[in-house]
Amino acid sequence: MRTDSVCAAVAAAVLLPCTAAIAAEVKVRMSDLPPAVQGAVKEQSKGATVRGLTKESENGKTEYEAELKVNGHNRDVSFDASGNVISVEEEVPLASVPNAARAPIQKAMEGGILRKVELVKENGKTFYEATIRKGGKSSEIQVDPSGNSIK
Repeated sequence: MRTDSVCAAVAAAVLLPCTAAIAAEVKVRMSDLPPAVQGAVKEQSKGATVRGLTKESENGKTEYEAELKVNGHNRDVSFDASGNVISVEEEVPLASVPNAARAPIQKAMEGGILRKVELVKENGKTFYEATIRKGGKSSEIQVDPSGNSIK
């Protein structure tokens, strides 16, 4: 019995610090958001349906995300605690992707199924992210508008 207690204490001491670095996404309501984020969400969601709101804290930074439905497609917008837009991920049809970026996506999806393509704007960069299902596994490919691999 004593050995079990010692093992549990050692496991907790080793694993507890690890959990602090793991981000946990939590569903929230509009009223739970800081006022600046509420205003930013209202501005970004004009003409859209808000499907959900989340809060995520990682390494001492808190981010908020609004999951939106705009004209039948998904659009996710992330904000910092001051309401500044951090990133926008918008679902787009493959046909709208420039030829240079579409070619590597089509090559990657050979023998698989394209699940979605998103236009991502983050940290001053714009790129496309495609989710592909092949052989029972999902993978992602990220390319810039010129078709250069990001990952």
